[in-house]
Amino acid sequence: MTLTINEAFHRYVAEEPRIKEAARQTADHLRLRTVRARLDCQVTHRTKDVGRYVAKIHRKRYEDPWKDITDKVGVRMTVRHPGLFDDALSLVKDTFTVDDSVVQDYRTMLPGQEERFEYPRLHVQVPVIGGYKDPDGQPYECEIQIRTPVVDVWANDYHRLAYKPPGNLQVPSDVSRALYRAFALVELYDAEIGRVMDALEQHPGFTRGNKLLAETERIYRTFAHHSFDRELSHEVIEILLKTVPGDITDYGYQLVTFTERWRERLERTYRQFGPTSDHFLEDGRYILASQPESLIIFERLDHDSFTLVDRWNEGPFDESMLYDMAEAWGIDL
Repeated sequence: MTLTINEAFHRYVAEEPRIKEAARQTADHLRLRTVRARLDCQVTHRTKDVGRYVAKIHRKRYEDPWKDITDKVGVRMTVRHPGLFDDALSLVKDTFTVDDSVVQDYRTMLPGQEERFEYPRLHVQVPVIGGYKDPDGQPYECEIQIRTPVVDVWANDYHRLAYKPPGNLQVPSDVSRALYRAFALVELYDAEIGRVMDALEQHPGFTRGNKLLAETERIYRTFAHHSFDRELSHEVIEILLKTVPGDITDYGYQLVTFTERWRERLERTYRQFGPTSDHFLEDGRYILASQPESLIIFERLDHDSFTLVDRWNEGPFDESMLYDMAEAWGIDL
């Protein structure tokens, strides 16, 4: 059923809460899949707000505005460097069981469009998680974007400064040239970050502590998105390393298994003792519940609390910090 602009507006207002929940569930599901695959990326989501939705209808002059706007739900995967694009794309295709027909690849110029500038990214159109459908019975779709952090910064500036100027206004050639020169630096930065990360993985100076924190932070981001004290993390990780068995990669899989087994309990614990909880705001206790290394502490409390206590007491931190975490986890030490 074709809707007028006014009808599409009222439908979107009515459907917005369900669309937002669909976006959240889709991002959460994809985020868990990236953790299991040990893919280094951040997953965020958004829904098109009502004002932008209506503005797009007027700007694009859609014949069927409800059906033609397919990016009501958006999820962004921000990977560390372009070398991870294909891994991220494979993960999306496997997660949502989609094929290449729903992929828009902007990493290379299309024949006949050599004069059109595109920054490297991937767009994939997938069904949302949760089986959400619109009032016509059509499944809601989600546009997944894959890009790097520095491309994201550049793209935001490009859209703000020079993208789609009004009317017939042309962007001055010196402005366009400056933006493209800046993008050359973006490409160089992305390439060097990929090279550096590959080199660090092979370098003996890239410590077990760095690897353990990277593994843990990736999982922790499925519970919280706030900033944390990285210096504190490194100091605590040095203690926890003495309690972690075997290879860091193997332990990373063990931590994922622990997290999936106790996800609801962990979510409840972070709500009760995390940085926005009443427990924390009253007196600043449970500071470690605001840090990614808390996952290792909870896992070690379950599997080898005696070694954890012994090694903790050898370190520089007060024992009360560990006992607070044991209390939060519901274990007596």
